[in-house]
Amino acid sequence: MRPKVIIVGAGASGLVAGIQAARLGASVTILEHTATPGKKLLSTGNGKCNLTNLTYLPGAYRGENPDFIKNVLEQVSVLQTLDFFKGLGVVLTDRNGYVYPNTGQASSIADALMFELDHLGITLICDCRVRAIRKDLTLTTSKGSMKGDSVILAAGSMAAPKTGSDGSGYELAAALGHTIIKPLPALVQLRCREKWYKQVAGVRTEALVTLKINGQTAAEDRGELQFTDYGISGIPVFQVSRFASRALDQGQNVTAELDLLPSMEEHATEEFLTDRVTRFAYRPADEFLNGVLNQKLTRVLLNETGIIKTAKTGEIKPAQIKKLTAAIKGLETAVISTNSFDQAQICSGGVDTREVDPCTMESKLIKRLYLAGEILDVDGICGGYNLQWAWSGGILSGTYAGRGKI
Repeated sequence: MRPKVIIVGAGASGLVAGIQAARLGASVTILEHTATPGKKLLSTGNGKCNLTNLTYLPGAYRGENPDFIKNVLEQVSVLQTLDFFKGLGVVLTDRNGYVYPNTGQASSIADALMFELDHLGITLICDCRVRAIRKDLTLTTSKGSMKGDSVILAAGSMAAPKTGSDGSGYELAAALGHTIIKPLPALVQLRCREKWYKQVAGVRTEALVTLKINGQTAAEDRGELQFTDYGISGIPVFQVSRFASRALDQGQNVTAELDLLPSMEEHATEEFLTDRVTRFAYRPADEFLNGVLNQKLTRVLLNETGIIKTAKTGEIKPAQIKKLTAAIKGLETAVISTNSFDQAQICSGGVDTREVDPCTMESKLIKRLYLAGEILDVDGICGGYNLQWAWSGGILSGTYAGRGKI
């Protein structure tokens, strides 16, 4: 008799889990509470779907239990994931380690998954909300009750709720006895205290962003920094934001230092600025950094260092150059909050992975209950790492729920 597998959530991890279980002979039903399966998947990589990354970076994944993450990714590797999608007929392209479908369309990945669901005879029920899961794996849903031999809980997190992530999976897991590490926004913009942000809104510049918690460096990343009217955004901000989220939630002091000339050492920057004072002595001070930094940003820096913008460049004193150098190489800003789950790409926090078997994704509390994807306390940096986590956990849970082996 075919084992019956019920999957809660038709996101990335739920869809691949269903395919894997069905390939091993299971009868699979996927329940999705929205009208559209794979909705969040369609928005990944700005609609291009950066589905994984060939480079494993130290610190690419974060969570309370790093060994769990490592074990899962060893069970289902990036290469196995690539083979999985090639098997669905998807041609992949490598862009400096970032892997995309050759079409440049996330819909190609979603469509390939849906074609395979149909081919395998998997039942997909949309607009079906799971209200409760009992320990005997009976589910109460908005469309009646059903019972599985195995259940995979792949209901996502609270990030990007417009795509269907509403946190309901946490409630289902908690009701079964699982510990939930408080979910907080991650890969998200940071809101800052300073009033000058309205003057630089829209400015983009290469920068090194160093996040400090109670004065100690917690994380840093380099890339294109984006200034908004409330604070800072861009990839380097997203990469460090989860540390800001958790520190702010604990009432700690969070600041960010912005190195606006990251390709130049501090002493070289001071020499560079000193030389410009001599070479462009005739210029107004607010044109002193013309061709170096955005003019809107220059005016803020001059104001922060007490340089009068209407003065001549030649009137700038050595002490002011030192202050300007310090501001350019480490403009400090006070982080007061993150943006909400609405703007977050993922969450930090989730089901405590110490309660899940990393070899099978099975709950250590409820036999034949599996957990996969964003619902777990694992978050990755930008660059395809979060989707790889979804694929690895989905394939692994589907394998064991389907009573097969990798």
